[in-house]
Amino acid sequence: MEAAKQQVLPAATMYRILFAISCGHFLNDSMQAVVPAIFPILEREMNLSYMQVGWIAFALNMTSSIMQPVFGFYTDKKPAPYLLPLGMFASMLGMVGLAFAPNFYIVLLSVLFVGLGSAVFHPEGARVAYMAAGAKRGLAQAIYQVGGNTGNALAPIFTVLVFVPFGQRGALSFTALAAIGIVLLLYVSTWYRRELLAGAHRVKKKASQTAEKVSKEVKFAMILLIFLVLARSWYSAGIGNFYQFYLIEHYKLTIEQAQYYVFAFMIAGVVGTFFGGPLADRFGKKNVIWLSMIGSAPLALLLPHVSLGWVIPLFIAIGFIMSSSFSVTVVYAQELLPGKVGMVSGLIVGLAFGMGALGAVALGKLADVYSLQFIMLCCSFLPLLGILSWLLPRDQRMG
Repeated sequence: MEAAKQQVLPAATMYRILFAISCGHFLNDSMQAVVPAIFPILEREMNLSYMQVGWIAFALNMTSSIMQPVFGFYTDKKPAPYLLPLGMFASMLGMVGLAFAPNFYIVLLSVLFVGLGSAVFHPEGARVAYMAAGAKRGLAQAIYQVGGNTGNALAPIFTVLVFVPFGQRGALSFTALAAIGIVLLLYVSTWYRRELLAGAHRVKKKASQTAEKVSKEVKFAMILLIFLVLARSWYSAGIGNFYQFYLIEHYKLTIEQAQYYVFAFMIAGVVGTFFGGPLADRFGKKNVIWLSMIGSAPLALLLPHVSLGWVIPLFIAIGFIMSSSFSVTVVYAQELLPGKVGMVSGLIVGLAFGMGALGAVALGKLADVYSLQFIMLCCSFLPLLGILSWLLPRDQRMG
């Protein structure tokens, strides 16, 4: 198995490729961030219910979550470097659709293109980060993931600076970012293709050898890891999609003011994502995963009961601690199944994370039936499920 791990890693960490794919990840996830950023505008102009807002989030994330493992499974067998720019092009089409959507159903259709673009991009992007990592897997995955998390974190800023002043038409401005992304990802794809040509026969041969047997312990660890990411993504769905409405209703903030609070949570998550990777390289991946969930649990329980002045400090702490395991879970899963990098990345970043979209629909329905405060209370208990991470095998037992 050690040989299988080494066969996809170059002798040195390829920082130029890592930063390039991280920038591509930033641009890709900025397209995704447009969707929650435009929620307050669509909710007001199209008179959407909270459940309809949840369905839009569901359409985005489920398209990505279902298709990411599918694309990952396919590209594990037949790597496809130029899926990277093609995914960005699909997101560009989604931006055009959002800008001119006349009703809820066209919004859903446009969001499907954005989700498809994400599904195409992520497995191959994670594979590029894995190939360019050298021995610094945690750091490499952190660099890659921090680009995407930064793009997602900008959703509240997009609301304030783009969609409040320009409305739906503001989505057109993101087609320029998509065009830049296509050019950048063509450069990454060229490097990726050269690497495949240089060692494709060894990769296929040894990946097939590592894929022959999957132990019960590995299967259990993968199922548990997916469950933990699901719990984390349900919490993020509650904060990212609905907390802005909770701030407006409960604390009487304006749309613009509410965005800065949500931004504090998201940008703290970006910082946590970056530092989590190097910490895992030094202290162990299982330890970081466990501490990220258990450490954020008491703060999450406290959040619904504090005054407005405590929201941002708690958001910063929760976002940083909880997201410190974001990139770590991907590396942990890749080392569980080193011959299936694309599929595993799709399962963790795509399926498990995207299944949190079910949470957006469920939470939206609960908000319509009960209240926004009720769903915030429900969300506050989710990080407690992280206690189950203690059942994961130690890092040394995966070698």
